[in-house]
Amino acid sequence: MRGTVIITDSTASLPPQVAEQHGIVVVPLQVVIGAKVYDEGPDGATPELVAEALREFVPVSTSRPAPAAMLEVYERLAVEGAEEIISIHLSGEMSGTFESAQLAARQAGVPVHAVDSRQVGAATGYAALSAAEVVAAGGSAAEAVAAARRRAESATSLFYVDTLEYLRRGGRIGAAAAILGGALSVKPLLGIVDGKVAQLERVRTGQKALARLEELAVESAGEGPVDVSVSHLANAEKADQLTERLTERLADQLDGREPWCGELGAVLGAHVGPGMVAVTVAPRQE
Repeated sequence: MRGTVIITDSTASLPPQVAEQHGIVVVPLQVVIGAKVYDEGPDGATPELVAEALREFVPVSTSRPAPAAMLEVYERLAVEGAEEIISIHLSGEMSGTFESAQLAARQAGVPVHAVDSRQVGAATGYAALSAAEVVAAGGSAAEAVAAARRRAESATSLFYVDTLEYLRRGGRIGAAAAILGGALSVKPLLGIVDGKVAQLERVRTGQKALARLEELAVESAGEGPVDVSVSHLANAEKADQLTERLTERLADQLDGREPWCGELGAVLGAHVGPGMVAVTVAPRQE
């Protein structure tokens, strides 16, 4: 390993084979279930484990990587030959992971560029992929950072939840908004706006929410090439339906690339609860 290395965190929802193919290093966040602490990932906190705990009312919380843990990763990569590191993370408005990266960067033995994607989930993952593509093409670290920021800014992250209660518990949405959003059993449609969760619309049923997510995703795609990701927590049937519809409607813009579709990671899942369906549309950069 030499040159510039890209790092992101486990909330970026990168399929393991995609991260490996592009040489992206993934740092796990932690999930606390009851009294046990797990790293997010297939050998630790899984979406299924989190969904079950939430249904059983077992306390679930999440934790950022400590600055010391981030520094350990940076130092290991430097020993392995990294000359420069780009560390791209979920929105600093919703997690302290970016702050940990900043603090660790000050002590690292090689230059580290900490990037706040101001996004969550696949939108952060696509930003990391764009940076990796620039580096693979011979671009500089500064060019890769700029590409990551452009990709994150252009991405649209949309989702609906069965209840806003889990977002309220985690402090990601205010109590008043949670009460209003839960009135009359509506399904809130939410998005990431300025790095935070924002309520966009309210619809009456899960099926209407799915249809509206589809329309909003198609609108956000514009006319150029895009990447699309659909994720869910314990709601595979609706996620598969949405993926099928978007694959059909955005076929020309996907240009043969299959949308990602899978279960949301444990950390993000802990904050949205079972039943959530999300879609990310990320225009591809020239």
